[in-house]
Amino acid sequence: MNERKNSSADLCDVFCIDEEKVRTLMGTVPDMGDLAELFKVLADETRAKIVYLLSKEELCVCDIAAILGMTVSNVSHHLRVLRVAHLVKFRRDGKQVYYSLDDDHVIQIIKEGFEHVNHTRKQR
Repeated sequence: MNERKNSSADLCDVFCIDEEKVRTLMGTVPDMGDLAELFKVLADETRAKIVYLLSKEELCVCDIAAILGMTVSNVSHHLRVLRVAHLVKFRRDGKQVYYSLDDDHVIQIIKEGFEHVNHTRKQR
């Protein structure tokens, strides 16, 4: 067991490894690259707003642009990023293209995110 002094309030006062926990968990961490990329995509406030809107209703690019006060070109760019990340899908109806969330998992991600943010705000 290695020990070392530390003065930071959010760290242990001594460095001490629980060898059993380390042995149990060593090598169990899965590849988090895709998950990190998903959160990077959602880290953009505009994309988060678009996903939120699409969690309420299927919308065309023009509708989203009007609601957010943005250009169609800018919204299209963000939708492309969300589509590549498999967060949204689209369907064509004549000359209109409508976007919706790719599946229920996306709704759950947004719902859980909001619940966490609201829980954190209440604790402050």
